Amino acid sequence: MITKIEELEGKWVATLEGEMDTAAAVEAEEVLKPLYNSEGKDVVIDCEKLEYIASSGLRILISILKSAKAGGSRVTMKHVNDDIMNVFRLTGFVDLFEFE
Repeated sequence: MITKIEELEGKWVATLEGEMDTAAAVEAEEVLKPLYNSEGKDVVIDCEKLEYIASSGLRILISILKSAKAGGSRVTMKHVNDDIMNVFRLTGFVDLFEFE
């Protein structure tokens, strides 16, 4: 799993690539920790190359969402493939996030 964040055009952009299974989620959480304090900047999570997400990965995304909203920021999910979108639908998370 490859996880990175960068600041682009006044937003935090996180890129997720590969499979975010339970083991990879631990490492990804360390990389994504700065997003827990988004400093009022909106967050974009690019899932174009994300192939799989486990419940531990969903927990990380929910934590980012809660922290960002508390600070007045928006979280947008981009390029979510059909399989990942089905996971969001089955868990009811599709109603919590914004998708592009």
